Amino acid sequence: MAATVSSGPERTVEDQYYDPGKLSSPQVFLLSMLIFLAIAGFIAAILYRQISSAFSTNPGLNGLILGVLVVGILLAFAQVVRLFREIRWVNSFRAGAPSSEPVLLAPMKALLSRSSAMSLSTNTMRSILDSIANRLDETRDITRYLIGLLVFLGLLGTFWGLLATIGSIGETIRSLDPGSGDANDVLNALKSGLSAPLSGMGTAFSSSLFGLAGSLIVGFLDLQAGRAQNRFYTELENWLSSLTDVSSDVLVADPSKAQSAEEIRVLSERLRSLQETGGSSPRVATAMANLADGISGLVKNMRNEQQLMRDWVEAQAEEQKAMRATLDKLTDALKQRERN
Repeated sequence: MAATVSSGPERTVEDQYYDPGKLSSPQVFLLSMLIFLAIAGFIAAILYRQISSAFSTNPGLNGLILGVLVVGILLAFAQVVRLFREIRWVNSFRAGAPSSEPVLLAPMKALLSRSSAMSLSTNTMRSILDSIANRLDETRDITRYLIGLLVFLGLLGTFWGLLATIGSIGETIRSLDPGSGDANDVLNALKSGLSAPLSGMGTAFSSSLFGLAGSLIVGFLDLQAGRAQNRFYTELENWLSSLTDVSSDVLVADPSKAQSAEEIRVLSERLRSLQETGGSSPRVATAMANLADGISGLVKNMRNEQQLMRDWVEAQAEEQKAMRATLDKLTDALKQRERN
């Protein structure tokens, strides 16, 4: 949620209270998940008779689907709840107050605690963010699997019910004998024979109903958990970008390039000051981080060019030594000939 700045010197209320270094709480996403579950529970309470009747057609498979649904709901909530601990640690670390130990951000805590200065290089920041992104993505793997598992169990119940229906219809057709009695007897036998196929159809449709509904519920909760994790990652990236020291990647070995390195260092200092003063918007902070990466790439190219220049100078020095040795040999040979 980017804060907008007015054209004049005054800022909006959102800008005045927005702090790019403070991570926001995911309570909004947790509340939306609870509201969605309340709505789903209200609909289930209204349709209780129909749902209980459908559940009784195949209680074993439908009970398994409901069990998987409960596990998926708990895992989705756990993904959001675990962010509170990490956000609390980041905000307390920024304020200098003690807090509980983080779990997801434990490597970053160890790295920042070893650093005497509150600054990170661009490569270090990128490696930290990549590690956190991988950890966040791993936490959602089980939930995604459960979404597919719910759909699979619904389809499994569908094919199970269809197989039972087809077998029952075949038995009913084979048991009919029109010549054995009157029409009433045939109709009664037909009605009693169709009870088993209809029961199979109930198994098929009830399993599909519970499987697809469970997949819908867990899918929405996983979506909200993903949104909470994405906002946490974005705000953490904005905060780390304010701690990034772009000039730490500048290493110049050739004195002839000192002026260019000094210009880059001055540009880096200006970039850092702009981040601290005017980078109140997450978009601005993200643009600053991208610009810092671009400057880091430019510095790396300068290093490569400097290394090529040093190699060329060393090669020229070796050739000059070899040429001087050859000239010395020619001079000695001419002196020997003159003496003879």
